[in-house]
Amino acid sequence: MERETGMRRKLAAGNWKMNGTSAALGELDMLATSHPAPGVDILVCPPATLVSAAVRTVDNRSIRIGGQDCHSETNGAHTGDISAAMLRDAGATAVILGHSERRASHHETSEDVRAKARSAQKAGLMTVICLGESLLQRQATNTLDIIGAQLSLSVPDSSNGQNLVIAYEPIWAIGSGMTPTPDQIGEVHDFMRDRLEQRFGSGVGRSVRLLYGGSVKAANAAEIFGISNVDGALVGGASLTAADFGPIIAALEAA
Repeated sequence: MERETGMRRKLAAGNWKMNGTSAALGELDMLATSHPAPGVDILVCPPATLVSAAVRTVDNRSIRIGGQDCHSETNGAHTGDISAAMLRDAGATAVILGHSERRASHHETSEDVRAKARSAQKAGLMTVICLGESLLQRQATNTLDIIGAQLSLSVPDSSNGQNLVIAYEPIWAIGSGMTPTPDQIGEVHDFMRDRLEQRFGSGVGRSVRLLYGGSVKAANAAEIFGISNVDGALVGGASLTAADFGPIIAALEAA
């Protein structure tokens, strides 16, 4: 499939996971200072405790702040949960949903992810929906079946190129140091693009950004960003410091 990126602004997204206290905001400030006018979009998703402080730290500079999860309901008796409206009120503009760690540790189904995404989009948040297969599924050559089902069930009908980003994160590559081959990544990204165009039409289907995630680092970023239909990355550990995330952003700008 031809790599049509002219209508899609590339995106470097960082997922801090359960890392970071207020001291980590200095890294965010350094990142914003070192990228005053980036050629790509930059999104950082810190823990919920830091969202408001992170918004103040970036102070409307080149970085946007997002959450790492939200509840499907706007409010209610859900102790410990955070709604999309709360994230929006804190200054977030996006939220990560359906990450494999949430699907595994919290037993979230694709239907759960879809309900959360619907609520988040209604609140005005861009939804970064994660999809990915396990090593056993990859070895059984079920990858496209798994990704296709997750894509169909996790993405709400209200999605478009402004409120939806898809992140392909093969579970076996997250934090393992292993990375799929360029052909394997390209196969999945081309497949997702085709499925989105079939469901939403070519206009919307081509406008949704597709990110790759899973052991992305400065050493392999350029190669990954040269793959068909890869519009950026969802970066984990390497997004925690400006020194590690900066070169990945630079590689994306150069792609």
